[in-house]
Amino acid sequence: MIKIVGIGANVYDTLITLPEFPAEDTKMRANSTCVSGGGPCATGLVTASKLGGSSAFIGVLSDDNAGKFLLEDMKKYGMTDEYVDVKKGYSSFSSYILLNTKKASRTCVFNKGNLPALELSEKQKQVICDAEILMVDGNEMESAIEGAKLANQSDTKVLYDAGGLYDGVERLLPYADILIPSEEFALGHTDKKTADEAAIVLYKKYSPEVVVITQGKNGGIIYDGKEIAKYPAFLVDAVDSNGSGDVFHGAFAFAVSIGYNYKKACVFSSAVSALKCTKVGSRASIPTLDEVKKFLKERGCNEFEENME
Repeated sequence: MIKIVGIGANVYDTLITLPEFPAEDTKMRANSTCVSGGGPCATGLVTASKLGGSSAFIGVLSDDNAGKFLLEDMKKYGMTDEYVDVKKGYSSFSSYILLNTKKASRTCVFNKGNLPALELSEKQKQVICDAEILMVDGNEMESAIEGAKLANQSDTKVLYDAGGLYDGVERLLPYADILIPSEEFALGHTDKKTADEAAIVLYKKYSPEVVVITQGKNGGIIYDGKEIAKYPAFLVDAVDSNGSGDVFHGAFAFAVSIGYNYKKACVFSSAVSALKCTKVGSRASIPTLDEVKKFLKERGCNEFEENME
């Protein structure tokens, strides 16, 4: 059985590593250039798969070179393509990402392509109902809402990676069981000045089981309706932060699928995200479960030796 499925963005990334961010109307020699699969939902699913989980992307891809790359990229990381609809004559979601080595930052320019919207088939609907977790990221909004409704009617938990303030997000938010927004999203959506205040508002308004607000280098907070707790970020020598939030969400889904409580899942996911930042590429840099276990043990987190598949 596939435990984790997702509806959302699957992006063809071109990563350009630079010594520093270029000035406008100038030329600069890149340190390196490579292509990679990206997108919040799809990269989260790849993360779960690389950690040892079973995952599947539900979506539409083109038959152009970018679409073919994305399809093979998922297979490379152990994912099935059984629930992907490939369309001829369209272009895929693509982006160009400038990685600033000096500041360990990233700047993204993207084109969403012209693929038609996903329309859920009966087969795709069934895999949602049979899964343990449905991941959504605010893309493919209509199908995401339809899938979330189906999940709510079954035993499937909905994990919402709320990173972007897309149009219509307020329609999807009520279906989230696990709501994990970025701090930018949380403050922007609630019009609050602190993450703590925003977490309380989001919990009261949308009634998820838990709200986790990610704060990048500062870790994040978790709120379950009773208390607000802080979880840590792990200090590493970062070279590529692009996709670190996507990886956090996928690691969280995996952690929940193997029985971790939400607080433990936060620490585990923070470690996975930190390790991802030490290498280039949203997906190639995702660590294995053994690497995560070693990383956590070296930092005194011995409780993660238990109950790991």
